Amino acid sequence: MKKYFFIINPGSNHGKSRKSLKKITEFMALTNIPFEYKETTTLDHAYELSRKANLEGHEVIVAVGGDGTINKVINGFYDSFGKRLSKAVLGVIHTGTSPDFCKSYGIPSDLKKALDTLLKVSKKQISIAKIEYLKADEKKAVYFACCASLGLGAHVAAYANSGVRKYFGDTLGTLISIIRSLAVYRSDDLVLVTDGKESEVKNNCITFIGKTTYIASGLKISNDLTADDRRLFVVSIRNVNLMNFIPVLNTLYSGKPVIPGDHISFEYAGIIQIKSLKSNSKIELDGDPLNAMPPCTVSVAEDNLEVITDEDEL
Repeated sequence: MKKYFFIINPGSNHGKSRKSLKKITEFMALTNIPFEYKETTTLDHAYELSRKANLEGHEVIVAVGGDGTINKVINGFYDSFGKRLSKAVLGVIHTGTSPDFCKSYGIPSDLKKALDTLLKVSKKQISIAKIEYLKADEKKAVYFACCASLGLGAHVAAYANSGVRKYFGDTLGTLISIIRSLAVYRSDDLVLVTDGKESEVKNNCITFIGKTTYIASGLKISNDLTADDRRLFVVSIRNVNLMNFIPVLNTLYSGKPVIPGDHISFEYAGIIQIKSLKSNSKIELDGDPLNAMPPCTVSVAEDNLEVITDEDEL
């Protein structure tokens, strides 16, 4: 029998997780499968619970919350070198506002379907991206499953998470956050080294580094990467203002293939090194700001992660 451990963010999507808790416990009780659950007090608490559950030998660790909770639970699966702490499998019940992880990897958003999927234990191997950076002269590593960004993205995420999406919804709230942030953001100059090839991005607005089509709240980047690919896409948007950003927004919301031009570039790479020349490009990953800035290195973790999925959802 699988030992299930549920990590529940009770505040996700204004309390949706807490409302789902009774249904989750009633469903699991009927299965006679051993399970436990803990509610988080902060996002970092989700990481701590996940790490502990991995070390204690739980076989299925289930994140119940939004993409921020999922990200923290994933980080609890890994050490600082990109190695898995255990053979545990990740399960997900999404109760947040933007199901980018679920849409990317075939996990139902409906609670009943998500619970049924957990029992099937149909597993998919996915690669997980790693960001290495320095904090107080100490090397740190964090992980993400969808997309990270440098520049405008951290400002957008901070404003979107401040409550604007509660009033305008996920997609419109994010669009408002983009426009508001674009009006006040000051561009940066970056040096990118992609698989050993160095280039300079002048007046960088935002650079996306990711592995999934769904990157944030309705934004999409078309790409050819597979779930277990060892590469990442790198998209840089530069030299933009409120007027010429409209065609770029159209590309990002439509999910059309990115056509490189004066304002946008696209490439694949396995290792990306980044240096900010003006030191104002903050990092965002899977929808939440990271309290860090370049220099940093982005690559793929040594070990893949096993995720419970439903192939019919892809």
